[in-house]
Amino acid sequence: MAQALYRKWRSQTFDEVVGQEHVMQTLRNALRENRVAHAYLFAGPRGTGKTSTARILAKALNCTAPEAARPCDKCPTCVAITEGRMLDLIEIDAASNNSVDDVRELRDKVGFRPSEGSYKIYIIDEVHMLSNSAFNALLKTLEEPPPHARFILATTEPHKIPATVLSRCQRFDFRRIPVPEIAAHLRHIIEAEGFQAEAEALSTIARNAQGCMRDAISLLDQMLSYGAETVTFAQVQQALGAVSSQSVAALVDAIATKNVSAGLLLIQQLVIEGASLTEFCHQVVEHLRGVMVMQMTGDSGLLIDLPADVVQQMRVQAKQMSNAATFAAIKRFNATIQDLKGGYHPQLPLEMALIEAIQSEAIATHVVAQAVIAPAPMAITPATSVVKPAAPEPLLGTTPAPVKPAESAPAEPPPLDAAAIQKLKTRWKEFIAIVRSQCGVQVQAALVAVRDIAVGEQTVALAFGTNEFSRDMVARPDTLPKVAGLLSTFLGRTVMLECQVGDQARLADRIVVANTQVGDGPDPLVEYALSTLGAKVV
Repeated sequence: MAQALYRKWRSQTFDEVVGQEHVMQTLRNALRENRVAHAYLFAGPRGTGKTSTARILAKALNCTAPEAARPCDKCPTCVAITEGRMLDLIEIDAASNNSVDDVRELRDKVGFRPSEGSYKIYIIDEVHMLSNSAFNALLKTLEEPPPHARFILATTEPHKIPATVLSRCQRFDFRRIPVPEIAAHLRHIIEAEGFQAEAEALSTIARNAQGCMRDAISLLDQMLSYGAETVTFAQVQQALGAVSSQSVAALVDAIATKNVSAGLLLIQQLVIEGASLTEFCHQVVEHLRGVMVMQMTGDSGLLIDLPADVVQQMRVQAKQMSNAATFAAIKRFNATIQDLKGGYHPQLPLEMALIEAIQSEAIATHVVAQAVIAPAPMAITPATSVVKPAAPEPLLGTTPAPVKPAESAPAEPPPLDAAAIQKLKTRWKEFIAIVRSQCGVQVQAALVAVRDIAVGEQTVALAFGTNEFSRDMVARPDTLPKVAGLLSTFLGRTVMLECQVGDQARLADRIVVANTQVGDGPDPLVEYALSTLGAKVV
C-alpha cells in the first residue's frame, strides 16, 4: 500500500523543517552547548512541525554520530526512531490517555533507565487534553525528572494548560508557515515524485492550507491521485470547490459599482455550476482584504503571493470604493461564512451580504432617522414639519407651567437614565422577542445588530454600528412608530426613538424629526398617530 505523502515527506532533520528557523536555531545551540532542558512545550497551529521537531530532538539526543552532525539520520538509533521502533521514545496521545491513572503509569515507568539510547524521551501530544488531576499528578515528575528522561509536550491550545505546567517547561511557539515557503516545498516534493505542476496551482494549494504544511501536502497528494502528469490550476479549483479569480473580482466590482443585479446574477451562476459558496465567500474576503491593503498602504509588495493581474484589479477597486465600504463589506462577508453552513436557500446569506454591502455604501453615514411617539395630543407646526409632543393636561387645582419654545432648549444633551439603560441591556432579548411578535422576524433581526443604547428622560437612542441596513429597516416610517410604542410600554413611560449609525449611542441636544412627507400628501407618522394612537391635531 502506498504511503501518504505527508508521512513520506515528514521532516527528519532540523534542516528539513520549513518555516520554523527560530525554533531550529535555538535547539541546535542548546545541543551544541549541552544546555538541553528537561521539559519543552511546543505550541502552535496544526501541521506546522511540532511533533516532527520533537522526534528530531529525540534523534539528536540519542544519535551516535559526531556532535556536529547530530542528528545524522543514518545511525541505528536515528533509523529506529524514523521507523517507529525505538523503545526509548514513548509517544502518548493525551486525547485518549488523559486520566490520572495514565499519568501515574507513566510516572512509575519513568525511573527505569533507557534500554537502547542515552535518554528516554516522552512526547505527549495534545497535552491540553489532560484532566486537571492528570496535570497535578505530572507536576512533580515534570519538575524533577530522572537525569535520563526528557519531556516534550505538544499542543495547539496552550492557553488551556495550567500555569504550573507552563512554568516548568521551555516554551517554543511554532508559527504558521508563509505561502511562498509552502509553495516552494511543494515544488520540491512534486519534482522529487516525478510530476509537474503549474505555479498558480501550487500557490492556490499553499494559500488554502492557511499556514499548515500537512494540509498542503495532503491536498497535493490528492491532486497527484487525479491521474494526470501535471497538476493544473483547474484541477485544484475543482477539488477545492473554488471559482476563478475573475469571478471573485467580478463580485467585488459589483459592490464597487453598486450593481446589485450583476452581483445576484453571478451568485446564481455559481449555484448552477455547483461551486462551493463557502469557499467562494472565503475568496471574496481574501480579495477584499487585498483591496483594503491597497487602500491603506498602496504597497503591492504586501500581496506578493497573488498574481500580478489580480493585484492590478485590487488597485483599481481600491480607488472605486471608500475605506468605510471596504471595511463593512469585509465584516459582512466574513460573518456570512458561518451562515452558509445551512438553510433552505443556500445562496440567500451570500445574496443578503452582497445587498447589504452595496447599500452600506449607497446610504450616507451621517443620516440619523428619528421619530416621536406619544399617546398624548400632539402639536404640529406645518411650516417646519416638526412634530412635537403637546404639553400634558394640568392637574385640577394647579396652574399649568408655561411651555418654553424650542429655541430656549438647553444647549447640553439631556442626562442619561442609567436604570433604564441597565433594564434594556439586561432584558434586551426579552424586548426583541416582544418586537418579533408585534413587528415580525425582520425587525427583530435588525435589532440584534444594536451595539449601544442611550436613554434620556423622553428619548431612547439605538446605535447600530456600521450596519446601516438594519438601522434603516427599524427607521422605516411604518416600523419606527411601532417599535417606539413597544419601548414606551416596556419602560413604562412615553419615549421617542432615535436610530443612529456608530458604535456609541448619543442623545441629541434638541429633538427634531426629519420631514419624511413626500409632496403634499399626509405625513405617515402623523397618520399613524391619528389612526392608531388616538392623537389629535391642534
